Amino acid sequence: MALGYFFEFTANEQLRSLTGSLRAQRIKRRPFSLNKFRGVDPAAADALAAAGIRNVAQMREAGRTPGDRQTLAERTGISIEAILELVQLSDLARIQGLKAIRARLYYDAGVDTLEKLARWDPEELRNMLADFVERTGFDGIAPLPKEAASAVATAKRLPKVIEY
Repeated sequence: MALGYFFEFTANEQLRSLTGSLRAQRIKRRPFSLNKFRGVDPAAADALAAAGIRNVAQMREAGRTPGDRQTLAERTGISIEAILELVQLSDLARIQGLKAIRARLYYDAGVDTLEKLARWDPEELRNMLADFVERTGFDGIAPLPKEAASAVATAKRLPKVIEY
């Protein structure tokens, strides 16, 4: 990590990127737990946990296609809408920094897929989210300009893994 900061400081983007990639290969991050998303029904999280789905990686895998989501809804007794919401939140959570509250902010504001996120201009996205927070009283804050730019850039880079 220190090397990454050094190369960022010296404006050597190529080596900063390489050190970041090497660090990512060595560090295994624990997948984010579904029950930590703001607004998730605890009963739904419990039913999914009973079915062996406890985190975002498992949710994306289990709900990859519309057929998969339908099967999961029938198996768990959770509505197809709730399943789709959790799949979309889990897909958004692939972006670093979009987890519990921030993923919920994007989702509630209508930016509920990576494809939609990738189409935004970062400054317009940030302004829209700030307006949404102010208009609705959402208990959270809009991303900083750099966070919005990073989220949009990452959404453009990530491969599509969910079928709608």
